[in-house]
Amino acid sequence: MTSVIRRRAIVSGDVQGVGYRVWTRGEAQRHGLAGHVRNLSDGSVEVEVEGSEAAVTELIARLSVGPFGSRVDAVAVTPLTPASTLGFSIRR
Repeated sequence: MTSVIRRRAIVSGDVQGVGYRVWTRGEAQRHGLAGHVRNLSDGSVEVEVEGSEAAVTELIARLSVGPFGSRVDAVAVTPLTPASTLGFSIRR
């Protein structure tokens, strides 16, 4: 049985206005993950992601690279309790 984990990642750098949220949703869906992504008022992006440990770890590694046109300075990751979330959404 695969264990399910949930993580919150705060991504800072040039990550708003460059398609980061749409890219993140695509990456999460490609990895079969649930959760959401949203812009924060300080210019960073928040990602909450839930799924298998391997898939979550892979997505978090990809967040530090980001899509073409972005610049990621840091990714701060916090563990959360899994919430049995379905699907992956972009929030405002």
